[in-house]
Formats: sequence, C-alpha cells, structure tokens
Amino acid sequence: MTTPRSQRSAFAVIVSCEHASHAVPPRWRQLFDSRTEMLRSHRGWDPGARSVATRLARAVEAPVFLGGATRLLVDLNRSPEHPRLFSELTRPLATVERQLIIARHYQPYREAVEAAAREGLRSAAVVHISIHSFTPVMDGRKRSTDVGLLYDPARPAERTLVNRLQPALRAQVDTGWKVYRNQPYRGVSDGFIPYLRRQLPARRYIGIEIEMNQRHLSSPVAIQRLGSVIINGFRHALGES
Repeated sequence: MTTPRSQRSAFAVIVSCEHASHAVPPRWRQLFDSRTEMLRSHRGWDPGARSVATRLARAVEAPVFLGGATRLLVDLNRSPEHPRLFSELTRPLATVERQLIIARHYQPYREAVEAAAREGLRSAAVVHISIHSFTPVMDGRKRSTDVGLLYDPARPAERTLVNRLQPALRAQVDTGWKVYRNQPYRGVSDGFIPYLRRQLPARRYIGIEIEMNQRHLSSPVAIQRLGSVIINGFRHALGES
C-alpha cells in the first residue's frame, strides 16, 4: 500500500465540509415542502464548498468528510447545546424526533471526523482543514473579505500555519483580494473545530477553517479557480511546493 503524502510528512491531514449538501432525508422531507429556494440558498448549505473540499483532499491525499444533509435539518458545525443547532423548521419537532436527527445525521459525522483526527494523532500532528463559504451580503451589508482564515491566535501551531498560508494565498489571487484572519467570523466562536480543540491535544491538533466568499464561486469555472488557489496555498504552507 502506498503511504499518502500527508502521512509521510510531519502532518496527518484531514479535510471536512460540514455544509456540503442541501439534501433532505426522506423522513423529514415534508418539513421542507415549498422551501426549495431556502434550501438552495446560503441558509441551506455552503455553495462551492463541497467541490473545493473534495479537490483539496485529493490533492494532498487526505480523507475528506462531507456533511450529507442540509444545515436546516441540523447544523453539523454547531455544538450540541447551541440554540441554533436546529433551524426554525426543525426546532419545533418533538424531543424524540430531534434526538433521532442527532443520532442519524449529527453524531455519526462528528464522531467519524474526530476518530480520524485521533487516528492521525497516533503517529503525527494533525492538520484539520474545514472548508466553508459565506454569502457576500449579510443583513444588507456587503462583506469585504474574499477568503477568511479562522483559527485560534492563542495556539502557536495554528498561528504558525496561518502565518504561512495567508501570504501563500495572497500571492496567487487578483490584486485587491482580501485574505483576512478571523473574518468574517471569529475562529474561536462556536463550531466543530473549536469543539475538537477542547478534545484533542493543543500542541498536535491544528484546526483551520477556510471561509470563501460566494461571489468567487458563482460558476464551475470560478469554483475550480478558487479551489486551485486553496490547494496551491495549502501545499505551500505545508512545505510541499
């Protein structure tokens, strides 16, 4: 068996995409009748993120984990106690029904990613890249960030990787693109990676969320282009190019 490049280096890499799909499992499909537009909007998933995550994982020979249901069913990037774990469509469901959603769609995904991270930690430090995209306009305000790198500045290993990744991305994109740290969200806010930081050793688990502005993901060609930027920047940051 050929050992993946990510395992031959100082890091074991895993890639995840929590909001990869706007699919609705059959059991709860009636809740989303006449909600097609909402499902296909940024509220239902992260457009473009699945493709970029898949390509990145293939490029660095890493496992990839893709959320299989819309975030309007249950948000895989929220902690179990978060008030918006369920959307306004599923929050009113009976407790037993919400527990079923957790058991079928939330726990299996999160447990699989955590298990992969723990397995990687047996032989190397783990770099976990979570791929997301965000709407260009929120609450009537245009967002200036083009690519955001979300991390915890208090964790030296994450700070070091972002110190390499940020200029590597800036070197490839158009003049005027803004590659910011902890924008448009804070890297320590509630999320899957912040949760994993509490479960795994600080010096060996490196969690970075890459947020891409959806205005750069408007077509298959645009998605491919931005995906190449992410791939090349990440490989440079890891010292592979």
